[in-house]
Amino acid sequence: MNEQETPQKELTLSEFQRLIRKMYVEKDIERGFAGTFMWLIEEVGELATALRNGTLRECEEEFADVLAWLTTIANIVGVDLNKALLDKYGAGCPGCGKLVCDCPDYEKP
Repeated sequence: MNEQETPQKELTLSEFQRLIRKMYVEKDIERGFAGTFMWLIEEVGELATALRNGTLRECEEEFADVLAWLTTIANIVGVDLNKALLDKYGAGCPGCGKLVCDCPDYEKP
């Protein structure tokens, strides 16, 4: 997107992954997986703080940051997030196979 383009109102996961790749891929590859993973963990910590003490807007910003850094890692290692999500969750819960999870609470679906 250049300065004259109007920002999008909606963004699919695939579009977001392409956008992140377009904006940052060179920096991301240079930084590598390990450095990028550290940024993700830092953002997860900021999200935890926002969830505990922040405003809704602060939470939104931190969720966006976590998703962006996770997407960056997917780009670095060559994972198509849309495909990964469809493969794992597209037919329902990966544990019990139902649309509304029926797994016991002590199990992670």
